[in-house]
Amino acid sequence: MVIIGVDYHPSDQYIAFVDTETGECGERRLNHSDREAEKFYRELAARGVSVRVGMEATGYSRWFERLLAELGIEVWIGDAAEIKTKRVRKQKTDRNDAQLLLKLLLENNFPKIWVPSPENRDLRQLLWHRHRLVQMRTRIMNQLQALAMNEGQRRKKKLWNEQGRAQLEKLPLATWASRRRQDLLELLDRMNPTIEELTRASEQEAKKRPEVLLLMTHPGVGPLTALAFVLIIGTPERFKGGKQIGSYVGLIPCEDSSAGHQRLGHITKQGSSLLRFLLGEAAQAAARWDADWRRRYVHLAMRRQRNIAKVAMSRRLAVRLYWMWRNGWEYSEWVKFGSNAGQLGIRHGVK
Repeated sequence: MVIIGVDYHPSDQYIAFVDTETGECGERRLNHSDREAEKFYRELAARGVSVRVGMEATGYSRWFERLLAELGIEVWIGDAAEIKTKRVRKQKTDRNDAQLLLKLLLENNFPKIWVPSPENRDLRQLLWHRHRLVQMRTRIMNQLQALAMNEGQRRKKKLWNEQGRAQLEKLPLATWASRRRQDLLELLDRMNPTIEELTRASEQEAKKRPEVLLLMTHPGVGPLTALAFVLIIGTPERFKGGKQIGSYVGLIPCEDSSAGHQRLGHITKQGSSLLRFLLGEAAQAAARWDADWRRRYVHLAMRRQRNIAKVAMSRRLAVRLYWMWRNGWEYSEWVKFGSNAGQLGIRHGVK
């Protein structure tokens, strides 16, 4: 077997390899622009030997992963943070990184991580595309609101109904302010149908998955949040419990404790920023419609602060969705069996 440690960069890669049968080893740099890397791996696959490639989790490597999958080459993606802890020297070079990856592969100490399927990744692009377009639309709407308020019109949401839109278009503005209003309205009119189309596509994908429909039974959780949770978490068996879920999505505080002194900071914000955003929205929606969630949110907001309460409820929602998915419970079953409090007259919480 040929084992290769790859220090990957968008423009090139530095590799360190060894043939475990012959003992042959070497190092070289492969460029991407002139297809030198592709030629090297195709020639390696043509030899008919088994190959294992190890590399850190990084961006801009989709084409490389697809190439190796096409050639039947085994790819291991490693946890970059954990690999960093394996470095002993304070000398970071491409050669040292490739040698370290090769060493971890040979010692069977490579921190391999879960990699989503190509279908999973493509559906994530759908959610990200819609999310970015919604952000762009929000910025456009905020600029139009600013134009209206500069002319003494503060209509808030009413600015987007038929009467408010007509009033916005009739505002007497100077030449370039009028041009700005026209261009922003045209952009807004083009973006709304696109966002609606992407929303429908996301809802259709959500209906195809029973686990997504299961999570949607929770108050405040719609198809976008449930679909994003399923795609990004992958499978509930990856995690031991709810604490790991909170850490994975970056909703736990940073900690720098020592000698009996606990120091907690802001949340880590590791993991998917899209999932954190959707969980935050869903938690606030649940607080508006569900009495129990509203009580917990108001209690935390009064005891601490609103922003802390929002993060705490987002983390609580992530953990609850995880257990609902893992146990196969709908929300009504969770209410019946998932609480430690139980019901009056029932000692252990369940009959």
